[in-house]
Amino acid sequence: MVAGHPVLPKGTCVADHRRSAIRTAVVWDALLAALEVQAAKAGRPVEVVDLGGGTGGSAVRIAQLGHRVTVVDPSPDALASLERRAAEHGLRDRVRGVLGDAAGLLDVVAESSADLALCHGVLEVIDDPPQAIATLHTVLRPAAAFSVLATQRHAAVLARAMAGHLVDAQHLLVDPAGRWGAGDPVPRRFTEAEIVSMLESAGFRPQTVHGIRTFTDLVPGALVDVEPGAAESLLALERATAERPEFRAIATQLHVVAIRD
Repeated sequence: MVAGHPVLPKGTCVADHRRSAIRTAVVWDALLAALEVQAAKAGRPVEVVDLGGGTGGSAVRIAQLGHRVTVVDPSPDALASLERRAAEHGLRDRVRGVLGDAAGLLDVVAESSADLALCHGVLEVIDDPPQAIATLHTVLRPAAAFSVLATQRHAAVLARAMAGHLVDAQHLLVDPAGRWGAGDPVPRRFTEAEIVSMLESAGFRPQTVHGIRTFTDLVPGALVDVEPGAAESLLALERATAERPEFRAIATQLHVVAIRD
């Protein structure tokens, strides 16, 4: 297990958890720093809105640190799982799930009510990403933090080319939504410039940009699972290259932490 991660839930494969921890470690490094800053400024636990937070993978961990999280998700089943998960961890007083989506966010969350908003894996699947970002700006208090995690176009081009799908890779380069074709399961992908532009247009100031899963999706899983020290070395490599532009360009995802002006 990678140091600093919680005890495994029952039935979780140790190898799967190790790989998941490596994939998300850089995101959590930035999130924990943002939570610390926001808590210090507010002088109290942080109020967090997690748009599309589903079953609470992020919400429960944040609540375990003493903060309060509202998860907004369009899936009743996911929210039911969230409620059970929060109850299992004794966090019902810190985790609240509400049925909703980006378009109706202001119907379930008050304006200027949050110190931190999470939008992880959401921009790819919603109808209007710029409008969702603008709505989250309204939900946040002045100088609050905004965490965006989105799938990057360049990594998909590389992946399709390496798999031998060269026509798909070329299509990805020019497709406005960053898709390789009609069969692509991902509705859209972004470049770093596109994400930063949407944030700035909505009134956010990007503070940090990290490449996520730069090498983890390229290194064979069997190597990480079997080779002694491989997981630790891979995690160190992900952290060492996360902020370097030349490696960010091929990361599977981009994580941006921005501040609301």
